[in-house]
Amino acid sequence: MPNVRILLAAPLAVALALAAPAMAEERTVPQSRTEMQLSFAPLVKQVENAVVNVYAERVVERRSIFDGDPFFEEFFGQRMPNRSEKQSSLGSGVIVGAKGIVVTNNHVIEGASDIKVALADGREYESTVVLKDERVDLAVLKIKADADFTALPLGDSDAVEVGDLVLAIGNPFGVGQTVTSGIVSALARNQVRSGDFGFFIQTDASINPGNSGGGLINMNGELIGINTAIFSRGGGSNGVGFAIPANLVKTFVASAENGSATFDRPFIGATFDAVTSEVAEALGLDRARGALISQVQAGSPAEKAGMKPGQVVTAVNGVPVEHPDALGYRLTTVGIGGTARITVIANGKEEDLTLSLDRAPETTPRDERLIEGRNPFSGAVVANLSPRVAEELRMPTNRTTAGVVVTEVNRGSPAARIGLQPRDIIIALNGTEVASTESLASLVNEDPSIWRVEIERDGQRIRQFFR
Repeated sequence: MPNVRILLAAPLAVALALAAPAMAEERTVPQSRTEMQLSFAPLVKQVENAVVNVYAERVVERRSIFDGDPFFEEFFGQRMPNRSEKQSSLGSGVIVGAKGIVVTNNHVIEGASDIKVALADGREYESTVVLKDERVDLAVLKIKADADFTALPLGDSDAVEVGDLVLAIGNPFGVGQTVTSGIVSALARNQVRSGDFGFFIQTDASINPGNSGGGLINMNGELIGINTAIFSRGGGSNGVGFAIPANLVKTFVASAENGSATFDRPFIGATFDAVTSEVAEALGLDRARGALISQVQAGSPAEKAGMKPGQVVTAVNGVPVEHPDALGYRLTTVGIGGTARITVIANGKEEDLTLSLDRAPETTPRDERLIEGRNPFSGAVVANLSPRVAEELRMPTNRTTAGVVVTEVNRGSPAARIGLQPRDIIIALNGTEVASTESLASLVNEDPSIWRVEIERDGQRIRQFFR
């Protein structure tokens, strides 16, 4: 079987999307030759002024092969300077706010020091990043201009059905603004790419490298998704493209407009597994669907709502949940500060629970500090672990709520040389349990002949000895 690559429709793109009031009318297939000759041109003309090119320029440092080499530094008494060079990329964006609010993919602007936005009529503006998040691959930009822009309203992506006609506008391979058409091929797709977001609209409208940040629009001229990834064997479109649903984009834009520095997801305090056909049969479900609760953290919102291991979450606010990723998506779109009606099934009985959605708490002050001195942890930044810190580090927020975690490792430091990594949990040092950053700072002041270190990484215990 040929290898299949997942490509982010990355640097090089342009967007699309439009708006108009949603019309609750019955969908029909073409009934005559005249209807078959209808054109998308009027719709495209409505959308094109809200589609922008996003030019991102970043400075990349090329490290010298001698950088950090103690032999070189000892004998030459200096560091070989690193070389810097500029790299640029082209992506797409969609104007969703008349005052110049633009949505694009995070990977289009990641690491950029200078971002420009170019409109279809040739106008070009500087822009700033208001909010970005790697996990959902979204970014909100603000055009630096005191002017009004054509904006596309965000549609209801939950109203999208498989088979709906859609348009995509982008700049594939940098050839210029291009419009493609197709249908919605599937909904609630997960396992499309690495990361913690797994809920995409799938379409066969051609999406190629360069379409990242572009829009997917419906026949009412509404933005229903931001194009972000494709399945590809050779780098081009094979008719399997994916878009981030507009309802998540709405929540993300609202967070940016509220001045949030980060995009927070609701803290649940529970872990979920996929429901296999065997599990579904054992639980008396008609098919494999939902999210199986495997663990509930004491004192968490999940416990307070009455969620218990063994229950299967089948719906959020009456909307079916297909898999654990869909559950996370549904709760995220409800938003921080809201409440969700969770439908669970256990022992053949269905029950509705009320779940309060809030940010992950910082149950223990983080007390972040840099470890220094002659010890294996020198050069590591550590913090007291809490659900909030775990969320920021993209760790399972309900796995543990205590301990000391590495948040950063300085390059070339002793901590880096022994292989310490961010998200490592320091369990013990020289046989003494490390309960806090304060206790670690005290323990590293000792001067043993051998350092005995125990850490936890991705659920695995690692024990090492250093002289």
